[in-house]
Amino acid sequence: MLGSSPMPSSILKTSKPFLPSTPGTVASKRKMMDIDMSSSPPSSAASDASGDVPSPKKRPRVQFSEPDVEMRVDSGEKSAAVIREEVRRAIQRHLAGADSEAYDRVKEIFSADPRRTDDDGVPSHATLKHHLMGLLANVASLDRSCSGLVHAVLGSQWLGRDEPYVKLYIRFLGNLAAAQGSYLGSVLKMLVNYLGAVPKGTGRLPGYAPVSNSEIYARTHMALHYVMQLIPAGSGALSPILSMQFPFATDSAKANIAYTRNLIKVIEYAPELQADILALITEKLVKIDVQIQVDMEDFEDEIGEDLVQDVELAEDDNSDNESVMSGDSVDVEAQRFKAVKDNIRKLDFMIDTLFEYYAPPFTTGTLDDKENALDLLLSHFQSIILPTYRSRHSQFLLFHFSQSSPILVDRFATTCIQLIFNKLQPGITRQSAAAYLASFVARGAHVSSEVVRDVFDLLGTHMNNLRMEYEGTCRGPDLRRYAPFYSTAQALLYIFCFRWRDLTTAALENDGVDDDLDLDDVTFPPAIREVLHQAIYSKLNPLKVCSPAIVSEFARIAHHLRLLYVFPLLETNKRLRVSSFRSISAMADPRFSQIERETRAGDDGGYQLDAYFPFDPYHLPRSRRWLEGDYVEWRGIPGVDDQDDSDSEMEEDEEEISDDETGTESD
Repeated sequence: MLGSSPMPSSILKTSKPFLPSTPGTVASKRKMMDIDMSSSPPSSAASDASGDVPSPKKRPRVQFSEPDVEMRVDSGEKSAAVIREEVRRAIQRHLAGADSEAYDRVKEIFSADPRRTDDDGVPSHATLKHHLMGLLANVASLDRSCSGLVHAVLGSQWLGRDEPYVKLYIRFLGNLAAAQGSYLGSVLKMLVNYLGAVPKGTGRLPGYAPVSNSEIYARTHMALHYVMQLIPAGSGALSPILSMQFPFATDSAKANIAYTRNLIKVIEYAPELQADILALITEKLVKIDVQIQVDMEDFEDEIGEDLVQDVELAEDDNSDNESVMSGDSVDVEAQRFKAVKDNIRKLDFMIDTLFEYYAPPFTTGTLDDKENALDLLLSHFQSIILPTYRSRHSQFLLFHFSQSSPILVDRFATTCIQLIFNKLQPGITRQSAAAYLASFVARGAHVSSEVVRDVFDLLGTHMNNLRMEYEGTCRGPDLRRYAPFYSTAQALLYIFCFRWRDLTTAALENDGVDDDLDLDDVTFPPAIREVLHQAIYSKLNPLKVCSPAIVSEFARIAHHLRLLYVFPLLETNKRLRVSSFRSISAMADPRFSQIERETRAGDDGGYQLDAYFPFDPYHLPRSRRWLEGDYVEWRGIPGVDDQDDSDSEMEEDEEEISDDETGTESD
């Protein structure tokens, strides 16, 4: 039972990593990930130069032992041994400051574009491979004085070449990063650059079989995995690079979706980065989510719904339909539509990826696995989602997974209650926590009747305590001075509208809701009527400050169920100006302006609570599959409405009813 549940000692504690056993996006390329990591890194550069590249036909597993010298090559080509010696001499003469001509020639070999049509300027495959072998043999000499050559190699085209060259190149990257730590950041940044949208032409090099995007991602992960195993401390350098390289919100959906999925793949071989990576993805999700809500306000409601429904569900990583339309071909309005639809698709696929990642511990894990996963979600909720107004979809990760078991339902509800009751928390945080708790309890299909009653009782007691604290100095309704009271009152009204059946005497006696409940026999425990009546008819007058849409619905239901008759008070409130009692000297946290209604026609517009409840219906076409069975839909009461009830009634825009709710006379 919620009331007896222990409060979490530290919501923000670092949770143990959990590693879902879901297949990665590049699972079909697992053979590329078969790296022999059992041997320790070579102790010296000399030991790297002892062997020859094994034939992939003879040894299909990736072996990064140093290739032997090829003493015989095609006519006109220098042997590997000769080129290796030339590379060594070029580096030594450059370091000595004697002559850099040979050094520059080596650099040009890796700088040459393999897609050039003139054969004279493009080194052959054998030449390129032998020079790379020479650099690998002399990696200990490639200090900062050779940064030009090293960056030429890092910038060369390697992902589109054959498998033996890719393995040799990855071996070079690992040895370079291990022997010359100053290049670790450059190596990681180059590799991370290939985790988003693949640069055009990367897998299409003359003389080589085409390499698909999935193969390119597999090769990139193979390289990152190898470097991370050689340099365990490298994750400290990798984390900020992953954050810095995340595609911008204005980049294509394809780039953001690919990068998100590849970040999840990184967790498999760098589990110590789990918390950082998931927090990064969540932060980006919330920013995109908020931007969508801002953009959608520019469209009519019907158009906004069509935008969501029209999002393309088909996934095509190789398509080029992400191109930006020019102003010559479409008008500005069409470009805005496309930008919003692209963001919706981006958000839908990214959050779906997180649902897939988090699911295993909640579905097949132990209780410890579930609690560790929830700890991580709760930490991101408190640090990223909760402080962000207008987040619309990101929080549904909590909504879904918190309902996995009664214990987890209790954990999430308890976390919100802690925030609401904690006077050390910023006012806006306590206000938002009340909205989240009310919405979770009202909308969660797996939230039991017992939890509904416990939460209602706790919030009712808290509201009553606030009423007694504020009423002595109260001159009238004032959102800025008494925001904790009003946010708690609105939470109670919202819960009542959706879950009044769970609050009835019959539900209490039967430990659950009776589906055959006779409305004529509905009664409520006296404590419920008492706490609501005292608050509603106090000087604080919450029905004037709470969202008109919620107040109106509560008034109709409470009247029909013979709980309270508040319509005369609503009529009186129409003639009451909230601004008459506003105390400028007692203004609270200015961030309340983020959650108040914008000032509209009439005097009270800016001083009423927003009807923001974060678990309103979820419509993203792909990811909504995760929420099937999780949701309490709005159910009308026969006799209250003459038309079909729907969620739109509870989500009615306040602008449409402000003229009916706002009076013209004070006092």
